[in-house]
Parts: sequence; C-alpha cells; structure tokens
Amino acid sequence: MPENREIERRWMVSGWPEGLALEKEEAMRQGYVTVIPAVRIREETKSDTGDTRYMLCFKSGDGLERKEIEFPVEKERFSALEDFIGLPLIQKVRRTYRLPDGSDLEVNHVDEGLPTELWYAEVEFPDTEAARNWNEADVRLAEYLADDITDEPGQSMAAYWAETRLKE
Repeated sequence: MPENREIERRWMVSGWPEGLALEKEEAMRQGYVTVIPAVRIREETKSDTGDTRYMLCFKSGDGLERKEIEFPVEKERFSALEDFIGLPLIQKVRRTYRLPDGSDLEVNHVDEGLPTELWYAEVEFPDTEAARNWNEADVRLAEYLADDITDEPGQSMAAYWAETRLKE
C-alpha cells in the first residue's frame, strides 16, 4: 500500500451550512482498534444509492498534515473487526458541499442525540501552502468556519473515540 498524506483543515461548526448545494450525503459507522497510531474501521453508505463500502485506515500525526493509508476490506472482515473492538461504533452523517473555489466542504454530524453529539467540518488541500493560504472569507463562510481547530491537540475522531468510548 502506498503511503499517503492527508492535508486538511478542521473547524467546529453548528449545523449544516446554508446556501450551499449539497453534492452528496453518506451515513457512516466507525471505530478504532487503537488510537495511537489510529487504526480505524469505517462503513460508508451513500444516501442516494444505498451502496456501502468498508474501509480500514491507518493514520499517524496531528494537526494539518498526517500520514494516512486506507484501503477497502470485505464486509466479513469489517464485521470481525467490529466484534474485536467490542464497543459501540461512532455514528456519523457526512454531507459534502462544493465551494465557490472548487474545493469540497465536508460537514459531519457525529453521534446525533447523544450527550457527546458534535458537528465539525473539513476541507482537504493538495499541499500545506494551499491549506495555510486558504481563507474562509473567500468562500463566504467566515462566520460558519470561525472555530478553526486544525492545530489544536486532541481534535481528531480518534481522540473523540478515546474520550467517549474508552473512558469508564
């Protein structure tokens, strides 16, 4: 498997953005075998077709740029890993919106209805320079994307997993 780099900025948000065209929506379930480095399983189901894929992902690092290796696994392997984890998986709904500059805004609603429910948004970039130079105001989302958590420690889904699933 080739090593990939994931370069993305992240924000805490409240609700779905207004005035943007919805590109796609997916329902997800994900869990972690371990959080350092992150070894994640995820089931992704497209809302429009019902097509489902199962992924295994390895991530390391924090902040803007992280190493990531991800590949599909069979449903049976996913189910075995879910059983191995033995904890309730995180429930997510992800909506993807096309921004005026051509980039994609992914907005995630996590664990709806639970006390730990949260919303966050991400934009991926081709390199760190593009990520650092990108301005929320240029896509008319300065207010919506006001709470940038990209470089804050502990702001990842793996950290959320540890906080909400591993604490007694």
